[in-house]
Amino acid sequence: MRRAATGAIGLAVAGTLTLTGCKNGNEEVAPAQSSAPAAQPSQPGAEQPSTAASPSTGGGSSAAPGGAAGQAKSGQAFKLGETATVPFSYGSNKGGTVALTVTSVDQGQPADLDPLKLGDKVKGMIPYYIHYTVKNVGTTDLSYSSVGHIKGLLPDGSEAQGVAVIGKFEKCKDDSLPKGFTNGQSQTNCVIALAPSAQTKVAGAEYWGDPYNSLSDGKPLTWK
Repeated sequence: MRRAATGAIGLAVAGTLTLTGCKNGNEEVAPAQSSAPAAQPSQPGAEQPSTAASPSTGGGSSAAPGGAAGQAKSGQAFKLGETATVPFSYGSNKGGTVALTVTSVDQGQPADLDPLKLGDKVKGMIPYYIHYTVKNVGTTDLSYSSVGHIKGLLPDGSEAQGVAVIGKFEKCKDDSLPKGFTNGQSQTNCVIALAPSAQTKVAGAEYWGDPYNSLSDGKPLTWK
């Protein structure tokens, strides 16, 4: 039975979400915590929103070319559409390698959030949908694992508030990886980030690693 979508909101803080665990679309997902990195998975989820956000140029960053060989380094910067290859672990005894690509940061409408019943908590806020692709570039079967730890960035570099979804939210789908998710297979997921007003926007995204295989010095990968 599918549960109606509801939401929880919390300020996204460095290193709070995870890339680990399993989900079936019906479990409760906790909002971001305050420590880095925590082992609490997040499940925002998505559909195509209405207006595309304009990515920043990311000037001064040493962005790697899309699909570049080798593992991404902690703190590395990428442009939207470029790929970062990172270690992936879930549970205590399975590990592999995935390629993450943030493909777009798309603006939605305030009314999109009505089904989540967040009320005044999101008054005046604008939802943005961060679409990203996960590709299994190793041979480990990553069936039913969850990809998280993706958050939005505001133009000043601070983290946008995120929304944790309980149940299914058709505007932003975030599904666990399917059965048989192994070498070469890919899937596109989505997370919700909130801009505090119509005068600003979510300009990019970041990824902090996962609790079993975190980026070495605790600096996130970024896409703008």
